[in-house]
Amino acid sequence: MMAADIATLIRKGGVYHSMEGSTAEEIYKKFTDSVNFPPAVNKATVYEALCAREKIMSTAVGNGIALPHARASIITSEDDQRVSVVYLKEPIDMKAPDEIKVYVMFILLTQNPQTHLQILSTLAGLFRKPKFRSVLERRASEEEILAAVNELS
Repeated sequence: MMAADIATLIRKGGVYHSMEGSTAEEIYKKFTDSVNFPPAVNKATVYEALCAREKIMSTAVGNGIALPHARASIITSEDDQRVSVVYLKEPIDMKAPDEIKVYVMFILLTQNPQTHLQILSTLAGLFRKPKFRSVLERRASEEEILAAVNELS
């Protein structure tokens, strides 16, 4: 997966600031209620899929970051795939491996397992870079995040 692809997916998914909620489920509800999904994407289906995946195992990956996603593909069109960056108003405990509360989520909505794994791999590489994490910690704008993705990928 190229940096340009991740940048395109983030541009489609958008960057949201100060999302309120004290649990992952509350955040997912606010997120799905506030996003303009393409007509083929059902908000309730997205919400239920994110909650169902979280019940199996936390999507928190450490350093205050979580990667919520559906277990199965709920997006049918490649054009509808997206990655939304969601900054939380207040960090929440999602039982991360490093016990750091989550302050930012990268919510993945993908069409197939192969694309999903490529996105996860690319994002994991970015998350390992202190410079990218510092961009996130500043609660950067969409343009700043995209610039960092293009520079560091």
